[in-house]
Amino acid sequence: MSSTEDKITHTQNWVKNVVVKYNICPFARREVERGSIRYALCDETKKESVLQCLMDECHFLDEHSEVETTLLIIPAGFEGFYDFIDLVEMANSLLEMQDYEGVYQLANFHPDYCFADERQSAPSNYTNRSPYPTLHIIRETSMEEAINNHPDVDAIPERNISFANKKGNAFFADLLATCMLNK
Repeated sequence: MSSTEDKITHTQNWVKNVVVKYNICPFARREVERGSIRYALCDETKKESVLQCLMDECHFLDEHSEVETTLLIIPAGFEGFYDFIDLVEMANSLLEMQDYEGVYQLANFHPDYCFADERQSAPSNYTNRSPYPTLHIIRETSMEEAINNHPDVDAIPERNISFANKKGNAFFADLLATCMLNK
């Protein structure tokens, strides 16, 4: 298996064995079962080049309505969480400048994710920790529909925080480590 395939496999493992299995995102299961998630790897390490990868993925989604969402995996160049957050801010600005505001929105995940005002060691950070820095490109209309059809969307983060705190850091660290196996 190539390095590219490994990184995609690791991310697919994370989606299936963490996000879906533990219902971190109640909207993900449907897309996994439908096979409508695109896993794209951006091997670029410079912000401008990664932003071009982001635009390429937006254009791909424009042309492929059967693909619901893209996970843009950025395995190198943004290992530092705060450098990655700077990239996320630039990416959101770029979406707005390119008239994608209201079309796509971004969620973001990182191996060292840390919520604002949270300790780095808080288990709740694992709800947004992934094998690699990742930009999740989400169709706004699909997100609105999913939110409108969910009985209590506001309870999702609270449930995730409670679950993460109950399970603890060791549980999630082991879980993420198993995602790095090529299975």
